[in-house]
Amino acid sequence: MQTVQDALAFCEAQLEASQVCFGHGCDNPWDEAVQLVLTVAGLPIESGNDVLPVALSSEQVDRIGQLLKRRIQERLPLPYLTGRAWFAGLELRCDERAIVPRSPIGELICNDFQPWYEGPSPLRVLDLCCGGGAIGLAAAHYHPQCQVDLVDLDPRALELARENQALLGLQARTGCLQSDLFAAVAGRRYDIILSNPPYVDARDLAEMPAEYHHEPELSLGSGEDGLDLTRRILAEAADYLEPHGLLVVEVGNSWEALEAAYPRVPFTWLEFEYGGHGVFALSAAELQQYREWLVG
Repeated sequence: MQTVQDALAFCEAQLEASQVCFGHGCDNPWDEAVQLVLTVAGLPIESGNDVLPVALSSEQVDRIGQLLKRRIQERLPLPYLTGRAWFAGLELRCDERAIVPRSPIGELICNDFQPWYEGPSPLRVLDLCCGGGAIGLAAAHYHPQCQVDLVDLDPRALELARENQALLGLQARTGCLQSDLFAAVAGRRYDIILSNPPYVDARDLAEMPAEYHHEPELSLGSGEDGLDLTRRILAEAADYLEPHGLLVVEVGNSWEALEAAYPRVPFTWLEFEYGGHGVFALSAAELQQYREWLVG
């Protein structure tokens, strides 16, 4: 590996031949090779073909080899090895204190919450179960009129969220609160509540590829059917939304269990241009209309 091009080809081939699982920001060996090599080489992640002939130092070659070996042998997600991840076009710090950011809700944020949000320009947004802060910080970044609260039960995840808050210079418009769901925001109302809570059911959690077991279990599993936290969110969210407000929650593969659990509730399932599934939206009016089924 003498050049960036050499390293990319080598890493792609090694990843392709390995048993690693892709799903933490990349879905193929080439994209992972690009992130690994360009990160170590100190080159912008959006670099073009002009960087292919760039020579690598011996230290950089050694570092690439070390990280690649750990990626394959230890099955660590690449963002945990490089210490950075991208979400909605923003670079964030990333480590084992929180899950690797990858929610399709990022696409909704970049599209101004359209066509699902029908209220006035949002001024207050809640990121519930924020982890490292990706969703809430992206909302604040792309919507400079917004004040955003980031809430999580895990103090270590909130440490990472605060670091990302500082990295993006968003301390003035975002707050990080340790809370069991809505407990710390009692009395507050939001235009939009966004949540990527733990939603993996017991069976999927046991069968997940090795990479996912390096993430905090508290951030993944949520009871036998994956809906323990989502049930609580649905029962309480109406009390924290403005009358024109919108709730958006990701439940991933647990969407079928959610539909079965609430057959009378007309969940709107969002579609995404760049992939992702299992994200629903309910308006504040719908939460009130179907409250007896959501609370009961």
